[in-house]
Amino acid sequence: MKIRPSTRRSFLRSGLAGIAAAGAAPAFIPSRLLGADAPSGKITLGCIGVGAHGFAVNLKQFLQEDDCRIVAVCDVHAGRRQRGREAVDEKYGGKGCTEIADFRAVLARPDIDGVVISTPDHWHVTMALMALDAGKRVFCEKPTLTIAEGRALARAVAEKRLLFATALEDRSVIQYYKMAEVVRNGGIGRLRRIQVGLPVKPIFPKEQPVPVPAGLDWEMWVGPAPFRPYTASVTEPQVWRQIRDFSGGSLTDWGAHLVDTAQVANFAEDTSPVAVRGSGVIPPDSVNTVPQTYEITYTYANGVVLEVKSDQPSIRLEGDAGWVGNKGWLGRLEAHDLDVFRRTYDPATSKIWRMRPREHRDFLDCCRNGQAPMYTAEALHRLSTTLHLGAIAMELGRPLKWDPAKETFDDPSANALRRRPTRDDWRRRG
Repeated sequence: MKIRPSTRRSFLRSGLAGIAAAGAAPAFIPSRLLGADAPSGKITLGCIGVGAHGFAVNLKQFLQEDDCRIVAVCDVHAGRRQRGREAVDEKYGGKGCTEIADFRAVLARPDIDGVVISTPDHWHVTMALMALDAGKRVFCEKPTLTIAEGRALARAVAEKRLLFATALEDRSVIQYYKMAEVVRNGGIGRLRRIQVGLPVKPIFPKEQPVPVPAGLDWEMWVGPAPFRPYTASVTEPQVWRQIRDFSGGSLTDWGAHLVDTAQVANFAEDTSPVAVRGSGVIPPDSVNTVPQTYEITYTYANGVVLEVKSDQPSIRLEGDAGWVGNKGWLGRLEAHDLDVFRRTYDPATSKIWRMRPREHRDFLDCCRNGQAPMYTAEALHRLSTTLHLGAIAMELGRPLKWDPAKETFDDPSANALRRRPTRDDWRRRG
């Protein structure tokens, strides 16, 4: 099914859904956005979250694409907004980019076709749902924060038939694509076992609350998560990713990469395991509230076992006739016989799709042709669900069974952990 393209005209007809919640739109649209200097065929983007990855990867990559134009940058850090806007204006040789503090004002702008969400994990789905309500095309970082919100996102995208693309590259990285291609086409015989290593992250000492620095809207940074006092390093990605209220640690961060290759190779990209067990250690007396070290074992309906361990980035796929894998992110390909990677497959009969362009280019192509992106909302949900299953099994400390069709556990306590309470105080601001 093709995605229904959104247009500025259809968005205007919809009554600018979400404007009341988002605050007032700009009082005027600068003529430079609508005049001769603004190529009407370009896809206009608002970048929400221009910190480390949002700036260095997403914003900079979209700036290299000729058929889009970034017209707004949004961040709760004033300094990051300024840096983002300056980079955009320097690239385009003008002053056509606007700094915006509250993302709702980005969503309210009818001159913005799509949004790029590069925030901490706890904001991903909330912002994406609001962007869809505003008729925007969405390019959003991984992962989801809970199983329940992932399903809500996938359902909303399906119902609205709008474009949602996950900012994940692995299916367009040659090493991981070739591994999946070989395994899906029988190059190692029947797949039996997968081993995935994920990085061990640092332990951060506890910090005392300090005054919020000028230029940071701390309450909006926390947003739907439980409120906590500001501490000096909490907004650094290495730190907040180790705090359960905001993320799931290296399991959901790095796992979204390597476990995706594992599931694709296993023909499991549209489902989840049926059983999981695991154990992990949360460092005592530290900022960290997710396991730093862990071992998790998943079993799929076809009998394939996936073992995920905190170690170094790596993947090994073992079959009854050989194995393939690599060590390190983007590491060289390894196999029982490297000739398996030299085989070619007829696209008409190959059991894997053609490799797509990287995620930024793929998103823009889908904006134009109405096709589904490389990583859909459903794909994000299924991948994130597998990771959340491991986190829940570790939290409860016992083996669990999971029904991928019903998306339920065999355990009431585990079912309760499919969602978390959210805080709505931030919605009443502005």
